[in-house]
Amino acid sequence: MIREEAIAILDSKDREAAIEIIMVLGQKAQKYDQLIQADAATPSGQRPVYTKENKGSGKRNKKPGQKQDHPGNRRTVPEKIDHYREHKLDYCPGCQCMVYPGIKAYTRYTEDIPPITPEVTEHTVYQHWCPGCQDYVTAPITEAMENANLSLGIVVLTAWLHYALGISVRNVVKILSVVCSFPVTPGGLTQAWVRLATLLQAEYDNILEKIRQSAALYADETGWRLNGDTCWLWVFSTKEYCYYTITKCRGSPVVEQALGVIYEGVLICDFWYAYNQIQALAKQRCYYHLFTELVKVDRTNTSEEWKGFRKKLKKLLKDALRLRENKNTLSSTVFERRKKRLHKRLEQLIETVSKDKDVKRLIKRLKRHQNELFTFLDHDVSPYNNHGEQQMRPAVISRKISQQNRSEAGALTQAVLMSLFRTALLQGLNSVEYVKELGEKAIKRQHLQKYIGNEQDELKMAA
Repeated sequence: MIREEAIAILDSKDREAAIEIIMVLGQKAQKYDQLIQADAATPSGQRPVYTKENKGSGKRNKKPGQKQDHPGNRRTVPEKIDHYREHKLDYCPGCQCMVYPGIKAYTRYTEDIPPITPEVTEHTVYQHWCPGCQDYVTAPITEAMENANLSLGIVVLTAWLHYALGISVRNVVKILSVVCSFPVTPGGLTQAWVRLATLLQAEYDNILEKIRQSAALYADETGWRLNGDTCWLWVFSTKEYCYYTITKCRGSPVVEQALGVIYEGVLICDFWYAYNQIQALAKQRCYYHLFTELVKVDRTNTSEEWKGFRKKLKKLLKDALRLRENKNTLSSTVFERRKKRLHKRLEQLIETVSKDKDVKRLIKRLKRHQNELFTFLDHDVSPYNNHGEQQMRPAVISRKISQQNRSEAGALTQAVLMSLFRTALLQGLNSVEYVKELGEKAIKRQHLQKYIGNEQDELKMAA
């Protein structure tokens, strides 16, 4: 609207029409402010560049690099030397004058990877007659999945590049082509990954059992796309195991399906309602989400009523964190007395009567989760869901590149392989070697099950 149009509205004789126009403009302005606030709450990668704060100017709080007089860091001397080379001169490279024989010498090391060329193995499988089973038996081929031309090692390596590092399928194909001189198609790779996930389904289910039996569990969820439709990626993680699942539901049925109706450990999560339905030994709600909520409300609410409530709540949470830090230096009597005082302060805070909408909303949340804010004082768990967020981060980074999944089989493959690779990383293992070893064991079990299944079928027929 230009100035002349605004003046025309004010000078209008039809007062009701002018009021209607002003109200419509006010509603549009309110919607615009809500969009700006929502944009500020989204991850920085989703915000337009021109709305981001310029952090390049001003003095840095911390100087980059190591501190002064720090111990030196350098690559260790290789234990094994494969080649030896001497570098001598007969003529000066500057004036081309003949030089004297070498007087001094020093040693340096260079490390390189030799050119990688594919290796083809021809497998000759002999059939042996077993008089006990009255059938022909063969030895298992653990180097590859059944009826597959790609080796198990190359399938696991490429799956790690895609599902653990977030490299797109076409870029994985380019890496194999340029670095390894190994031609393969994107479709061939994705089909091999689906077969690998099917082969390792039992290991995936085993991780879920470990999760259910854990003493403490971190849970989180984020948006995902399945063939363009909105779905959700869930993660349930301990310090040693990580379980992902992709579903079209963001509600409590997903949590119940993963953990059961009753979880006999401590669940650390945010304030999403889906976690309210499940029963657990105890729950700890994430403090970071509370602190973030306070900062977000500060942008739009400057009332004195809100400032007073915010100050009390922030001090209460920080006192709880401080009490946890000093737990080992306090006697059990003093610790219990201070913990009871925190619960008393929380009860007084949620009894506050206020007309401020933000204060009323947070009081309602605190009442609902009154017994889930100080769990970390009774159990050895973190008041933050940071561990769960860290397990979600690689998938979020991959989400920007891979465009998520196109089919149910692809979503299941994503969940299975991410769970296995992430679990290996949490346990400090080599992810590729860990999954490859699991694949070889699964191939052996699959091969053995074929003969056991045939024997059982014969026994049923005989009966």
